[in-house]
Amino acid sequence: MKLYHNLFCRDIEAQLRFYSHLLGVGEALHLRSPIYRGIEMPGFQFGFHAPAAYRLLQLEDRITEPTSHQAVTGYPTFMLDTPDAVTKGAGRASELGGRVIKAPYATYYGQWQAVLGDPEGHVFRLSCDALPAGVSAPILHLEQTST
Repeated sequence: MKLYHNLFCRDIEAQLRFYSHLLGVGEALHLRSPIYRGIEMPGFQFGFHAPAAYRLLQLEDRITEPTSHQAVTGYPTFMLDTPDAVTKGAGRASELGGRVIKAPYATYYGQWQAVLGDPEGHVFRLSCDALPAGVSAPILHLEQTST
């Protein structure tokens, strides 16, 4: 099985450049169309739809005006090979016009992770299945609420 994830974007060329440079993955030219760009590696494809794709997919009733703080209903996570790659990627995201929402940190499930935003405000994560040397996973504390 493969996972293909697509974003609706205002500027598919700019989004392609951002993610290509951030992840070090070139454009999958066989995917190119007037309204689509994408990157691809074994096991995944990540693509960028132009606004015209809303109509093509019969999603016109789902079009929203972009804001600086859009609702987050889903996000991709890019699993990298090392904690250092996550830390460097978070810095590179800012340099490329994205933003760091949550700087690299240890998760309670033992991953090194950063929460980021791309230049159009889509949220995504960079993560690694390992922690940096000397860093331990924190204990998860959930607050109880009464009803």
